[in-house]
Formats: sequence, structure tokens, C-alpha cells
Amino acid sequence: MSEEIKLTPAELARYSRHIAIPEFNIEGQKKLKAASVLVVGSGGLGSPMLLYLTAAGVGNIGIIDFDVVDDSNLQRQVLFNVDDIGKSKAETAHQKLKKLNPHVNFKVYNTPLTKDNALEIIKDYDVVADGTDNFPTRYLVNDACVLSNKVNVYASIFRFEGQVSVFNYLQEDGTRGPNYRDIFPEPPPPGMVPNCAEGGVLGVLPGIIGSMQANEVIKVITGVGEPLVGRFFLMDAASFTTRILKIKKNPNNIITELINYEQFCGLDIVQENNAVQKITVQELKTMMDNEEDFQLIDIREPFELEIASIGGTSIPLSSIAENLKLISKEKKVVIHCKSGGRSAKAIHMLQELFPFDNLYNLEGGIIEFSKKIDRSLPTY
Repeated sequence: MSEEIKLTPAELARYSRHIAIPEFNIEGQKKLKAASVLVVGSGGLGSPMLLYLTAAGVGNIGIIDFDVVDDSNLQRQVLFNVDDIGKSKAETAHQKLKKLNPHVNFKVYNTPLTKDNALEIIKDYDVVADGTDNFPTRYLVNDACVLSNKVNVYASIFRFEGQVSVFNYLQEDGTRGPNYRDIFPEPPPPGMVPNCAEGGVLGVLPGIIGSMQANEVIKVITGVGEPLVGRFFLMDAASFTTRILKIKKNPNNIITELINYEQFCGLDIVQENNAVQKITVQELKTMMDNEEDFQLIDIREPFELEIASIGGTSIPLSSIAENLKLISKEKKVVIHCKSGGRSAKAIHMLQELFPFDNLYNLEGGIIEFSKKIDRSLPTY
């Protein structure tokens, strides 16, 4: 394929540092130009990965992301700035990347990746790079790549820790290498692994791991070096230690179709369990204005209160069970967090400990209160 691809004088000049590498040379650059890569997610991992794949000259890049830029993203998602808050991540990434390299063709998918569209989208790409941050999409990407015979370059981040591997790689004997399910056949129980919003992530870590992910994509495309096939890279940025685990295919891991990944990861059960009594921010504001007798509880972490607060008793979710005696059993109790997820979880935990019938979850939490009631209240 590389023989049919031509590099213009401008491209030869731009990629001269690649071409000067003996193992890479002009053939490697032609392979990059001929390649197509789908990047799933343009956030923490996607930002550095997209920047480097674009700069490297990957000829065709797909960007799929249905999220919008939030102020809290800017601590790590280096593609965006304060002027981008509220805008589509995928569209904004596209506008910036095409200025970085006009020789690259982009296709934007401002939509969620689902079991209904995954195979249709993925079929047009040589490599899929998974920069997602949730288990349903992670398993969906893996399974769709297996069914489509596509390479899945995987990475994930949490707090100080990062992971990288290359899944479903076509090996010299014609077989495919291990995939994500060969290591993790099933997801962890719902709520066991907190997301980045709850657990945090070191801002520089996505830059490190996302760059490694881009490196693996380039190696897969060009054939230069040895991709992380059958190997699972782990990094702890706090101690600056790394490990590489060897992984093998599991003969019992057979993927035949895409499934309901929300159900598979137990999120539909969580939603059912969390079908608690709710109250809107408008109703809460009326109760406040009328000075009604109720209890307001904020279950966020102490540092979050310093960013934004609407008052109430502070009882972090991690200590809610130990502070049962502080929660009224007679009057209405409104529990809130940043967006409503953790507060629903708190109510569910409390109702397992005591037959409360007076607990109400604030829909949308601080974010919704800021949007609908007090726009001066910072969100994060």
C-alpha cells in the first residue's frame, strides 16, 4: 500500500525527522499517511493521543465523542481551553487539529458509541484507539474490534496509575493476540471502582499514558518496533515504577455478538436500586425561601465544598454509614452531591442500614443548582 502513496514536498519537509530514522524512513511515513485510526474519546487520553497522531501524519483520523467541554476537564484535557467550555469536544478537537496538520483528513462523530452503531463505524478504520473512561464503552470497543478483526490500542488512567496494551493484534501465524476480556472477562461490581470525578486523576498522567498509546498506534501501523501485544503495561506515576504483565488468550473467551453493556456492567441494576425519591433544584429553592424545616446534607468531599456549596451538613459519602445518628429520621432530608449520582448511592446505602422513608435525592446536584438557580455558583 505504501508504494501507491505519494508524499508531497511539503509533507517530506514536515515529516523529515521521521524519515531520517533508518528503521522508520519514508516507507513508515507512507504507511502513516495511508492509515485510518478511530479515536474513541477526545478527553484526557484522547487529547494527547489526537495531537500526536495528527502531528505524526496519520492520514485519516476519526473522532467519536458526544460530551461537551467542562471547566473541570481543563486540568488534564490539553486540547481545550476556557473559550471551549460548553462546546462539543469532538467538533472543537477537529477545529484545532486541522490547524495543526492540514494534510490529515478527519471525520467527526458527535454521538455516543453504542452496540447499534459500533460495527458500522469501526469497519472503516484500520486501528481503534480506546480512550474511554467507563466500563460499558470499554467492553463495547473491545468486542466490536474482535468481531470486526480490528486492532484495539487500549489505555486507562486512575489517580496516579496508568495502563496500556495492544489487543486483538494480527500475528505472524494469522491468529489474533489477546483482547481485553482475556484479562478481565467480567467488569468489577458496580461502584467498586470510582470514576475520575470521584477518585481523581493526576493531571499530567493522561499526557504520559495518552502519548504511550499514540506510540503504540504508530508502531502497529508502521511495523516499527515491538507493540505491546500479549503484554500489559502498568505505571505508577507517584512512585515512578512500571511493570509489564504477560497475558495470554483465554480459550473460553468467545465473543459472538454485541450485547447490552449497561446491563453487563450492572449499571441498570444500580439505576434500579437508586430509584429513590427525588426533588428538583426549584423545589429545594422554594423550601429554602420558605424556611421550611428540613435537613440538607452534602455528601461530597471537603475540598469540593471549598469550590461550591449551597449549605447543609457535610457528611462525605465515605463516612455516611458511620454518621447514621446525624441524619434525621422524622423530617424531610435532602441529600446532594455534584451531579446526583453519589447522593443516590448514599441514599441506597442508608436505606439498607435503616428503613428511612424521608430521604430525597437532589436531581442534578450542584451542577443543576448552578444552571437553574444560582449561575454565580462555580461548577467543576
